[in-house]
Amino acid sequence: MDTKTSDIEAIEQVVATVERTQRAKDVEGFLALFHHDALWTTGHGKVLIGFDAISEFTRAVLPAASWDGEVTYEAVHTRFLRPDVAAVKVRQVYHSAEGDTEGSPLYVMTKHDDGRWLLHAGQNTEVRVDQGQDR
Repeated sequence: MDTKTSDIEAIEQVVATVERTQRAKDVEGFLALFHHDALWTTGHGKVLIGFDAISEFTRAVLPAASWDGEVTYEAVHTRFLRPDVAAVKVRQVYHSAEGDTEGSPLYVMTKHDDGRWLLHAGQNTEVRVDQGQDR
């Protein structure tokens, strides 16, 4: 397996871990995915700068989060900006009794010195489907 293939698999594993830790409300598992100097924008537009801000927000919000149904995350496109930096487009689908809704996060991930890929920047965007228009 070449390095690029193994890096893509490692990146996909990070995205899968985002899904798993969100579902399980696993604060520590989720926070372990972040670079210490990360920049994160939540699905509701709150900007969190640095690991301390991300940690404080996550510890306050994730354990108390409630939702009907489940959410899935899928890395749908990875573009290497450098061998150690990747932009990853994610398809996020909320499955509920009222129907599915989507988010379209963009993660910028960096490869840590020990080989782990970490979330360095993230922007979550709601996908709105207008009646009669293609996406």
